[in-house]
Amino acid sequence: MFGLTDKIIGALALVLALALAWQTYQLSSERTAHQALKLEVSQAKEVRTTAALGAEVKTAKAEFTHAQATQENSDAFTTSQPVRDAIARADLARVERLRVGAERRAATYRAQAQANAAACGDSADQLIALDRQLVEGIGVVAALRSDLGRRDAEVVLLHGQIVADRALIADGPK
Repeated sequence: MFGLTDKIIGALALVLALALAWQTYQLSSERTAHQALKLEVSQAKEVRTTAALGAEVKTAKAEFTHAQATQENSDAFTTSQPVRDAIARADLARVERLRVGAERRAATYRAQAQANAAACGDSADQLIALDRQLVEGIGVVAALRSDLGRRDAEVVLLHGQIVADRALIADGPK
């Protein structure tokens, strides 16, 4: 009997050794699969990070281009302001010179009218009114020219801003 027990113990030991080998193999396979999964997750995370960084760089470039276009547009408007101001000052000086000339002519017309009041009174009043209307008309033209110059500059400013905004929208994140 002692021999049979040794054989049973030997067979059990062999079965246990096979079971242990099988468990070791299973554990090793699970570890390998786990390592592969970790590598796959890490690579996917790297791809997402690279894509996000690319999008950030593209957005930053678009924002920089937009800021640059906006600054250039604003600078062009600001730079053109002294020219518009100089034109307005020249127009106002011309209006003032014309006003002073009209006042002098009015004095002359009055003096002539006094010399021949009955015949020239109506003519002098008409000439004075005509001069006054001429000065007012030129003043209106000067004001309109100034307004038109500013409006034209604002249109250029708005056009430039629209171009910059469109460039930002066209190049923005999708």
